[in-house]
Amino acid sequence: MKKLVAIGRTVEEAVRNGLSQLGVDQDRVTVSVLEQPSKGLFGLIGAKNAKVEIELLPDGEEEAVNFLREVTEAMGLQVQIDRKSDREQLLLHMTGGDLGILIGRRGQTLDSLQYLVNIVANRHSDRHLRIVLDAEQFRERRRQTLESLSDRMAGRVVRTRKEVVLEPMSSQERKIIHARLQTHPQVKTYSQGDEPHRSIVIALK
Repeated sequence: MKKLVAIGRTVEEAVRNGLSQLGVDQDRVTVSVLEQPSKGLFGLIGAKNAKVEIELLPDGEEEAVNFLREVTEAMGLQVQIDRKSDREQLLLHMTGGDLGILIGRRGQTLDSLQYLVNIVANRHSDRHLRIVLDAEQFRERRRQTLESLSDRMAGRVVRTRKEVVLEPMSSQERKIIHARLQTHPQVKTYSQGDEPHRSIVIALK
């Protein structure tokens, strides 16, 4: 947690000086007055400035980004992190060279890193944060792959009249398949098994 000591002719000026150094607004810090200003003898001799200690409050999103930077740098990767937020979630999208190692087989490494980033973010936040990690548009490409798989497997179920059990997937990926087939006129989907080996079953209605 970052702290600094700032001075000024008044407490208010000392706080402004500290906030300027940190580059944040006052709602992001706590302030402790270390010394009140003193005019000294005749307003000249022994005059003292105000001294305050300013402590930067933790911010979940900032901590998540910092953690992600530390991890990628430790892996020897040069990564740019772009943020996009809405009311439901914060998307951290990474771009750079050779990010396959960050994605892993079918996104498993990316999912694991996303899990850790969410733990870090929520440890430093007074509200629940949901953070989604992406790298080189992997999530969108994976969504398209899963939707195509859903269509093919639904067609197989209709043709063969036999249900199909897909390989285990994360809850995030299962939602994509459920959503894709929820309005299908001939098949239904449901999940079976326990995490992390929970699978989707596509069956006739």
